[in-house]
Amino acid sequence: MNLPPKVTERAFARLAEIGAADQGRALRVAVEGGGCSGFQYEIALDEPKDDDLVLEGQGQKVVVDSVSLPFLENATIDFTEELIGARFVIENPNATSSCGCGTSFSI
Repeated sequence: MNLPPKVTERAFARLAEIGAADQGRALRVAVEGGGCSGFQYEIALDEPKDDDLVLEGQGQKVVVDSVSLPFLENATIDFTEELIGARFVIENPNATSSCGCGTSFSI
């Protein structure tokens, strides 16, 4: 059984703060080929599609398409604020390596 990704309360709170649901949008997390390690995350506000996995919390939605879902099994989607900036991050136990940018990984 594949475990879906988890979304932290911090990530849902950030989506609420920027008013994503008020605009009819969700945080889309996708995996695409490319990047310096073979795969890269694409994170954007988007409208949910019929075949998306929808994760909900605090009135907000995070969506993952069916192709990306196996790559994000048991991953954690979070939001972090650091001196260099604030961003959504993915902690992925399936990634065997990643690069310094934090958006590229290999399996």
